[in-house]
Amino acid sequence: MTLFPPRHMNISNTPSNSSTITGFILLGFPCSRHGQILLFLLFAGVYLLTLMGNGSIICAVRWDQRLHTPMYILLANFSFLEISYVTSTVPNMLANLLSDNKVISFSGCFLQFYFFFSLGSTECFFLAIMAFDRYLAICRPLRYPTLMTARLCTNLVVSCWVLGFLWFLVPIIIISQMSFCGSRIIDHFLCDPGPLLALTCTRVPVIELTSSTLSSLLLFIPFFFIMGSYALVLRAVFKVPSAAGQRKAFSTCGSHLAVVSLFYGSVMVMYVSPTSEHEAGMQKLVTLFYSAVTPLINPVIYSLRNKDMKHAMKKLLGT
Repeated sequence: MTLFPPRHMNISNTPSNSSTITGFILLGFPCSRHGQILLFLLFAGVYLLTLMGNGSIICAVRWDQRLHTPMYILLANFSFLEISYVTSTVPNMLANLLSDNKVISFSGCFLQFYFFFSLGSTECFFLAIMAFDRYLAICRPLRYPTLMTARLCTNLVVSCWVLGFLWFLVPIIIISQMSFCGSRIIDHFLCDPGPLLALTCTRVPVIELTSSTLSSLLLFIPFFFIMGSYALVLRAVFKVPSAAGQRKAFSTCGSHLAVVSLFYGSVMVMYVSPTSEHEAGMQKLVTLFYSAVTPLINPVIYSLRNKDMKHAMKKLLGT
């Protein structure tokens, strides 16, 4: 998730009545009315399943005393983050699919802009502290209870939320105060900064450079921290004499590594993708994957690969 991805999003030509528009027009997924309804049903189903899956993890951690450990507390917070993340875009996208004018107000656009990128930033930080937790659990097992205390866990969670919501605050405020000229039509399903900046009356290279730098730091610092943590974890795992112990360690980390791969894999594809006009559709699909599909898959990954979570889920569902 980058604030300034490669600029290959299309900005449609100005319609004859563009001067009467009081906000931006999100084109979303242009297709026939029948296709729009099918997409609405598909995305509504994905959204409901995402809420149910992540909500189930939160309830399981809340009600099962065995899951009152730092790893599962972090997981419950991560699930709440996923619910918030998908809610920042999908409800508006669903309304857009059924709308005829597809207009989003200026305030609504920048609120979505802020929450989408703030929650994405928070997710990067959460993935990093979850990797740190697994590093302590596997590489420092005897000292883990004294190192990863409830107080440290709480401080890490709060720090993630605060940092995530402060990371892009200043650039977004500055962009929201800029003047916009010409077309108000954005070929995307959300308020993306690339098309927004293309609509500004004057370019501000300093803001673009600053925000691009923040995006790079946000992506790569947590990513290299996660990779470093798991390199140390792998080194410790290979020193475990028994195959059963190695399998248990890999099982503990496997779910988180799968989630990291899904999130960073899709984000990196967008971040390093070449700039070409014909790839606007691909930009939408990649954004849709990490913003809507990944939050749907994550509960399945954590539930299938974790025995304690599977047991808690069965207990929650009464099976």
